Amino acid sequence: MAPALKFKMKSLAGKPIDLAKYQGKVVLFVNVASECGLTPQYRSLQALHESLGPKGLVVIGVPCNQFGGQEPGTASEIQSFCQKNYGVTFPMLEKVDVNGDKACALYKHLTSLETKPKGAGKVGWNFEKFLLGRDGQVAARFNPTTEPDSEELLKAVKAELAKN
Repeated sequence: MAPALKFKMKSLAGKPIDLAKYQGKVVLFVNVASECGLTPQYRSLQALHESLGPKGLVVIGVPCNQFGGQEPGTASEIQSFCQKNYGVTFPMLEKVDVNGDKACALYKHLTSLETKPKGAGKVGWNFEKFLLGRDGQVAARFNPTTEPDSEELLKAVKAELAKN
């Protein structure tokens, strides 16, 4: 089992999720927030989910309130906001910390890895992206301002989807 998929988390609805169920898929983890200048990225994340989901991509939103207090809502408020404003249907995890002593185990693992193009270290802001290949290893890490539909990110996703 790939280290990044060995964690058990909770969905935004509070149901247990074993990330191992995504083994063999290409996974894009994105720490998200509802009140950020980058929040409109939800639209292109949803488009990615719809267009590449059938080919094996799983977009997973991970709400976090550590950056400017931009995700203050409850789980139901976050869910409602995402569905009403962006039609989000991709999986959303419970709100967690991604940096510091209270960071969830998944993000402690992800931020410890030396990845391209960004490298190891704490998450810089909302909408930072970690791309896992089908083997469950982190294939790339993208800055918050890298749009989900950017050439750089799409190229990396498609390269991972092409691997068997």
